[in-house]
Amino acid sequence: MFTIKDVAALANVSPSTVSRVLSNSPRISEETKERVRRALEELDYHPNVFARGLVTNTASSIGVFIPPGMREFFVNPFFSEMMSGVSEVAGRAGFDIVLSTSAQDEEDAVDRMIRGRRVDGLILLGSRDNDPVLEKVALYSFPAVLLGRPARDGAISFVNNDNVQAAYEATMHLILLGHEKIGFLGGAFNLIVTIDRLTGFRKALFESGISSSPQMEISSVFLEQGGYQGMMHLLALPTRPTAVLASDDVLAFGAMRAAGELGYQLPDDLAIIGFNDIRLAELANPPLTSVRVHMHELGAAATEMLVGQIHESTLGVQSKIVESELVIRKSCGFQRANQMPPSYQDRVD
Repeated sequence: MFTIKDVAALANVSPSTVSRVLSNSPRISEETKERVRRALEELDYHPNVFARGLVTNTASSIGVFIPPGMREFFVNPFFSEMMSGVSEVAGRAGFDIVLSTSAQDEEDAVDRMIRGRRVDGLILLGSRDNDPVLEKVALYSFPAVLLGRPARDGAISFVNNDNVQAAYEATMHLILLGHEKIGFLGGAFNLIVTIDRLTGFRKALFESGISSSPQMEISSVFLEQGGYQGMMHLLALPTRPTAVLASDDVLAFGAMRAAGELGYQLPDDLAIIGFNDIRLAELANPPLTSVRVHMHELGAAATEMLVGQIHESTLGVQSKIVESELVIRKSCGFQRANQMPPSYQDRVD
């Protein structure tokens, strides 16, 4: 069995240089890294990660913290697309991925991951008002990146979409199609992502002189059943909406199923817009208009930011906004496209 000294001798470098290459240190040139990698491959050398961790006090792992109760992580395609970006960057940087899914006490779970050095950094999924997980991470000054927006500026590094603007543009699209009675299907109202998308939704209504109604704003979970139940509630109102903005495609699918069961035809009787633009959106019947948020890029950008924090502990709080765009298909008034301004007609798929 070959050792790290054998790899160093073959690559004509010191054993410490091999160790730095294995940890993907930015201090080593790409030329040297490539020479060491060729030696590793030729000797079929696999480092003992556990032993190296005892020496370096590192875990060579990145944790993805899934809050208790986030059932949608395993069934909503948004997260699988996002995780593909996380996995791609983490693997390239030499990190494994650890999912934290089992704990009911999220503060205790984060505490054990940090103090037990199970991971070198954390990616946190979503945030809410008075989030105890963010407070715990800040207490330890531990490398962490939030996928979403923190409730308080400067609390943590984050990667996000401009959800206020995206929801505003999606709602304005419905308004330009002639809709004035517009419903909103969102997640829990204490989630920052729901707060931001609801803010954009209300802003578009206000600027268009349309009154918002609490009855038209439904809180649910980001699951198909949540959209189904939410749409059933909206369509049971004395004055039902003629259009709905769903803050997740999976919610939109549930809403479409409910509308179909009640005999409504899309887009003639009801218009629906979703969020995320998962791959199934264009396969829906009718194809779903959705806000494309570039899920893979979100995961990749968050992981790149986290790897930078791990290697350079002096980095301060950072942020990145990933651009999004409205992808117009046939679920939200395609037959009325001749009423839209030319700039909108050009965007209909």
